[in-house]
Amino acid sequence: MNDLKSGSNLEKVLKAGHFAFTGECGPPRGANVEHLREKIAHLKGMVDAVNVTDNQTAVVRMSSWAASTIMIREGVEANFQMVCRDRNRLAMQSDILGVYAMGIRNMLCLSGDHQTFGNHPQAKNVYDIDSMQLISLVRKMRDEGKFMNDEDIDVPPRLFIGAASNP
Repeated sequence: MNDLKSGSNLEKVLKAGHFAFTGECGPPRGANVEHLREKIAHLKGMVDAVNVTDNQTAVVRMSSWAASTIMIREGVEANFQMVCRDRNRLAMQSDILGVYAMGIRNMLCLSGDHQTFGNHPQAKNVYDIDSMQLISLVRKMRDEGKFMNDEDIDVPPRLFIGAASNP
């Protein structure tokens, strides 16, 4: 297994051909870290990784990267989610570098629920790039050490990249 891209536990489990057990944790609708820690405690030792949602159902919540960082500090591997709905390519690349710097090693790339479903239906969606382009972007940053504009990255983010399908 020396061909691991990120070295994350989730990547190791899947590369070994095992079934991965994951959970999901929606960050709180506020800055209540204790509530988040209570949720994490229920998952600790029970799953290989935990999906940390990114403003799920288009409702404002603590950011996925902040909740993922707290999760890692609590000893649970996070699967950070990023949706295309809320960020342009500059913000995405910046957040990707930041999550890697904070110790996050898994990333799930998603389009995101339309904002009219959430608690700010008047919000403008961004969709500068779609989820397939986001996957391509993260792969380019990781494997080629390049930003979307082909400039070099000094330390590429070694993330295990995932996607979801909704047939």
